[in-house]
Amino acid sequence: MQKYFTNPILPGFYPDPTICRVNNDYYLVTSSFELFPALPIFHSTDLVNWKQLGHVLDKKEWLYLDANLFSGGMMAPTLRYNNGTFYLICCNFADSGNFIMTAKNPAGPWNKPIPLPDVPGIDASIFFDDNGKCYVTSTGLFDFADCKEQGIWGAEFDPESGKLLSEKKVIWRSALRGAPSSEAPHLYHIGEWYYLITAEGGTEHYHSVVIGRSKEPLGEYIGCPNNPIMTHRHLGKNYPIGNPGHADLVQTQNGDWYAVLLASRLVDGFHKNMGRETYMVPVDWEDDWPIFSPGTGKIEFKYPAPCLPESPAQEKIPEIDNFDSDALDMKWVFWGTPYQDFFKLEDSMLKLKALPHAMARPLKRIVIDTAAEKKYDDNVSCVLRRQCQPDFDACCHLTFKAKDEEAAGLIVLQQYNHQLRIEKREKTIRVVLSECNMDCIPFMPEFKDNTVEHILMEQPYDSDTVVMRIAAYGQDLAVYYNDILLCHVDGKRINTEELGPMTGTMVGMFATSNKKESDNWALFDWFRYTER
Repeated sequence: MQKYFTNPILPGFYPDPTICRVNNDYYLVTSSFELFPALPIFHSTDLVNWKQLGHVLDKKEWLYLDANLFSGGMMAPTLRYNNGTFYLICCNFADSGNFIMTAKNPAGPWNKPIPLPDVPGIDASIFFDDNGKCYVTSTGLFDFADCKEQGIWGAEFDPESGKLLSEKKVIWRSALRGAPSSEAPHLYHIGEWYYLITAEGGTEHYHSVVIGRSKEPLGEYIGCPNNPIMTHRHLGKNYPIGNPGHADLVQTQNGDWYAVLLASRLVDGFHKNMGRETYMVPVDWEDDWPIFSPGTGKIEFKYPAPCLPESPAQEKIPEIDNFDSDALDMKWVFWGTPYQDFFKLEDSMLKLKALPHAMARPLKRIVIDTAAEKKYDDNVSCVLRRQCQPDFDACCHLTFKAKDEEAAGLIVLQQYNHQLRIEKREKTIRVVLSECNMDCIPFMPEFKDNTVEHILMEQPYDSDTVVMRIAAYGQDLAVYYNDILLCHVDGKRINTEELGPMTGTMVGMFATSNKKESDNWALFDWFRYTER
């Protein structure tokens, strides 16, 4: 009986997937941006059911992340395996740039990151050739004969020391002349050819997968006549899956080929609440070129499953977390590296300290700067988990004796200062919607932002204890506390597409003293999250 799998294979905010096979086992890592722990890593034997092993970077002394724009931090890793060792290369955008790590076991421990000052650019990738040589590829801005354009460079590379063993050589510009954001390079040696898969068009609606081939790893790559080999930009903004790109190839032990790539589900119009998720498509080969999703040329929600040993079904995350364990479950992450002691599991409760970092405040331009002063006393006190389906229900039980401007409660956070909060304050319950306007993307020198907070509801409240709930029906949000209800909050206002869906919606709990020092703690007895 034919079995099928459904896309996305990793629902929720899991972008920029990279994959490798070791014998009969498959490993996959995705970007995590400003979330800590960083770089979630998954295992599967059938490419369909994935179990999270942990995070590649879970030591706070090894990773600096600033809770700022939500779209800085760890982006576009590449995972590879060679002679008994796993290698992961990635960029910490907004801190030290590219680095490389190694491990004998993908579940860890991973060795300390080696900085790569000689590897500029983003989306750096490594490739091990059959003759034992290793190469690194990355992005750069180059003067071509007809224009200045972002392209891809490569060099021979020592993955142990992180040093280049040859001069950088430009090997690719873009498939479409003048196409923006030529990035996400991955090299492969298949048959007689070397192949270079990249993304271009930007990670929004015009995103795409393109490919070139050469007889040499650092040779001149000639584009495929079918480029782009995957895109949905020609399907319009009403097609239910948008912006596919950033692909990585894998061959099964049976000789079949698949590609993992990112894409986004649209929710009630051109809105990508879950951000960029991980999808998979079958790949055939014709005339020594890959054909993504043969027969349709687009990502389908359903495909025949690979003929592989079945993995256990994905573990269902319990709907309710009573915080009875000694450590937080892997589903929970922090916004920024948690240097301060602002959280603890105690007395079957999650306790969050009210820190001065406000939940919405002016933002900083994102820039790689190894000399920038790091702030270790500016954490945001919150724990978050990913929204994985369009309809969900989040609820928590809070005890908090607020003083002055202190606030604690439930938050839905999408990107930048786009968020919906229900918060308990000193003598009131308040529902706040935050929106942020920007005059350019946050990577540009002229970046400025303007955040506006709208108080949608505020009512007197004297008790220290409250049950809070936010229910999402697509873009129609309802907010509850105890038996009080605020209906029909427009979720599109926190899912802006103006600057691209770099991240996906997170749901969780927070506490803040709003710029003042405080020793107050918010006590969360339980948190319940369900999806419909």
